[in-house]
Amino acid sequence: MGDRYLIIGGDGFLGRWIIELLLRRDEPNIFVFDLRSHFDDVKYFIGDLTKYEDINNAIKRGRISIVINTVSPLTGLGDDIYWKVNVDGTKNVIRACIENGVQKLIHTSSASVLFDGVSDLVNADETTPYPEKYADAYNETKAKAEALVLEANGKNNLLTCALRPSAIFGPKDRTLIPGIIAVVKRGQTKFQIGDNSNLFDYSYVENVAYAHILAADKMAPDNKIGGEAFLITNGAPVPFWDFLRFTWAQFKHYPPFVIKMPRSVGLTLASLAEWSSYLQGKEPGFTRFRVKFSCANRYFNITKAKTILGYEPIIGLEEGLRRSCQYFIEELNQGRLDFK
Repeated sequence: MGDRYLIIGGDGFLGRWIIELLLRRDEPNIFVFDLRSHFDDVKYFIGDLTKYEDINNAIKRGRISIVINTVSPLTGLGDDIYWKVNVDGTKNVIRACIENGVQKLIHTSSASVLFDGVSDLVNADETTPYPEKYADAYNETKAKAEALVLEANGKNNLLTCALRPSAIFGPKDRTLIPGIIAVVKRGQTKFQIGDNSNLFDYSYVENVAYAHILAADKMAPDNKIGGEAFLITNGAPVPFWDFLRFTWAQFKHYPPFVIKMPRSVGLTLASLAEWSSYLQGKEPGFTRFRVKFSCANRYFNITKAKTILGYEPIIGLEEGLRRSCQYFIEELNQGRLDFK
């Protein structure tokens, strides 16, 4: 009997791409676990990851041998959601895998598990320790979930690994590209925080999906994949604001001039914006964390993924960005999308 895949979060951004790559090689046994269905040519289990009986039922009924868990809430939500989904949901997945004799669990983590909200990450690799303290619950819970997955390696012969992509983008992206284009609508492209000397790593979604399938294919009891984390990027760090301006250029938008704002000024203005939002009972859009994020060096060494997984980006950074923007341009032209 061939492998039987369960893609948890298969209706999401990354999950859909993993399914697409599996379909391209004619995998006959692909199952999706999610809150809703999208694909017509795979089998669905509709359920809630935070309910153990739902995920256990899917794994048992599907006779699953390989689980790929891509689920994670978007950033900017309440802390309780991250703990419930990222941590408690991951515990449910691990327990169901162990109890049902699943062979492999590939977990989507994040390069942000290494980020404390302040310190630079310069060519960071997998030997970089977790921060002692995190700036937000999203990164903290992603790190906690990753640690749980790696600790589960070997239990009832389950093999586990975690992949850490940085800043995933691509067609149907719900966060990165829409956020960059929303800056155009708000008339804010003329502002730059920092001197743009900081390098940032991005990950085209198809490359990330490919890395997950590589891990699923190659993880075995006699190699160095089980129990390990792997950083996954395009391997092409660029100055933070260059990426934004290249994106804007795809939409034929070119800032007429640039007002360069020192990081210290940005932090002061963000602090005022946070207080104003708090007094109005609103979620702040401009925060000190985002200022620190946009001024930080965040690029990574992916040698481990290249050496052990055999990973190489299959789509280059500029080509991936062009494909992404073309998708959104077509959506805008068809009136199916509006950036707010």
